[in-house]
Amino acid sequence: MNDCRAAVITAHNQPLEIQRVSVPDLEPGALLVRIAASTLCGTDVHRWHGPLGDGDSLPIITGHEPCGYVEEINGERTDILGNPVKRGDRLVWSYVACGSCYYCSVALQPCICPGRASWGHNRSDRFPYLLGSCAEYMYVPPPCLIIKVPEEVSSASAAASACAYRTVMHGFERLGAIKSNEIVVIQGSGPLGNFATAVARDHGAKQVLVIGAPAARLEVTKRMGADGVLNLEEVIDPKDRRQWVRDHSDGRGADIVIQVANNMAVPEGLTLLRDGGRFVNIGAGGNANISVRSLPQEMTFHTIRSGEPRHWLQAIDFLASRKKTFPFEEMISASYTLEQVNEALQAMASYRVVKAVINF
Repeated sequence: MNDCRAAVITAHNQPLEIQRVSVPDLEPGALLVRIAASTLCGTDVHRWHGPLGDGDSLPIITGHEPCGYVEEINGERTDILGNPVKRGDRLVWSYVACGSCYYCSVALQPCICPGRASWGHNRSDRFPYLLGSCAEYMYVPPPCLIIKVPEEVSSASAAASACAYRTVMHGFERLGAIKSNEIVVIQGSGPLGNFATAVARDHGAKQVLVIGAPAARLEVTKRMGADGVLNLEEVIDPKDRRQWVRDHSDGRGADIVIQVANNMAVPEGLTLLRDGGRFVNIGAGGNANISVRSLPQEMTFHTIRSGEPRHWLQAIDFLASRKKTFPFEEMISASYTLEQVNEALQAMASYRVVKAVINF
């Protein structure tokens, strides 16, 4: 096999092309994975509209949320738990940090390693070519840690764990324990927001309140465990949204606010937080200014980027062990073929779906 089909961005804001892309020879320790499902993320839409300003250059294979089956292995590999990996195993896999810089080896913060490698923005005309998930096959570099996917988890949900869901697990790890008296407000009702709703509910919050849109997404949010939802498209004035939160929290504001929309939601989110509360900033994209004078007193502000390999495992384990509690499959609200990738991106861009999947 010399090449395979892939959805390639050749020009921003133009339809993606289905091209034949080279299949590389495997380095020692590398894998070739036959993709079963690739979910799409808001970042894929932004990169398509792009550029994102982080050095991307075209052409690139879109997609960074893969799940697939091992087709080839060059040598012996084990998964993150030390179990042997063999042909036919269904996997997700981590990003790669350099392991030797200050952030990796001293600060133990590999998510901000300057040499960190991720997928969905790598040139498809340079080795190893297949580093985007909207392709029939994907190359797994040797340093990636591997997480096997149990039967209880669908390929689509597992693919979503490779970005959205593991980032949420990272955020909750940084947040720490949620006390049984604490009220959590989540800004955003997309895949991140709905998964965060389930995790907050599972972690014992007194109330989970979600502010988002459109109405169809909020219906899924309710089934993911939200005690109350507020539609941004119906409640337009931020003062009314702030009052809604205060009405649910004895006038104080939320104990915890989790922002999973984009950075433009942060200033409003801070007004929803009580003094001494905790703010978790996950949603990327957009810019906003924050007045330091208006910050809640004695608050804690966490910024989250991506995830470490254990967060991939945590997301997969959560999907498997809570399958009977939360309707995770409802978040994968539309399925497309590779040839329909442009339709899928348009649906994500217009918020017509919660999360789209390319099934192979």
